[in-house]
Amino acid sequence: MEKEAIIRVENFVAQYGNDRIIDNIRFDIYKGEIFVILGGSGCGKSTLLRHLVGLNKPFSGKVIIDGSDIGDCDDAAFHNTLRKIGILFQSGALIGSMTLAENVALPLAEYSGLPKNAVADLVRMKLGMVGLGAYQHHLPAEISGGMKKRAGLARAMALNPKILFLDEPSAGLDPITSAEIDELILKINKIVGTTMVIVTHELASIFAVAQRVIMLDKHTKGIIAEGDPKILKDQSENPFVRQFFNREIS
Repeated sequence: MEKEAIIRVENFVAQYGNDRIIDNIRFDIYKGEIFVILGGSGCGKSTLLRHLVGLNKPFSGKVIIDGSDIGDCDDAAFHNTLRKIGILFQSGALIGSMTLAENVALPLAEYSGLPKNAVADLVRMKLGMVGLGAYQHHLPAEISGGMKKRAGLARAMALNPKILFLDEPSAGLDPITSAEIDELILKINKIVGTTMVIVTHELASIFAVAQRVIMLDKHTKGIIAEGDPKILKDQSENPFVRQFFNREIS
């Protein structure tokens, strides 16, 4: 059975002024998969993510999310598409003066149209899903870095998005906490079926969660590898790809 693409990137070019960052790439992300974007420093991972979530428009080419070209659609279609996605920023991006419950409630209060008691019930459920049910009245400064990531993930899931974008979800965390975040990603994907798009360079997390990856390269400004990371690690024909996955020095 042919897989259904929920994101299609076609002939995509990202450029700032005269500085071309990514040159003419294409790939699909399939419904329900955990897809990882990786590569060395300066390869354009964050640039690509910004375009995928609509913060920037392509210099040329298309980013099509659930049937809508987000670089070439009207405001109503664009905002409708944005409601289908959730974003976990690298820092968690929680508002420090608000409790975890208030942070998670923000998108619900803004977009759901639900009464306050229903919003409160959903907030408790979302925080419970990430293991923070007992911390809803805590401020971000009162919890650990890993808990902030979990709270950010709960907020990203508030509107039941079809797609979750996660920017370096394990960055700055100790190995045990990183493994817990990986387990949480796998659990959400399995139980809810959410498509996950992750930007990371953490090898342990890549091997733990990724079903498929693309590797960007700053020299070619394109994709130099695509597939299962466990296979690419030993079987890629590109020496740099094998070095990356095996942490080897050239």
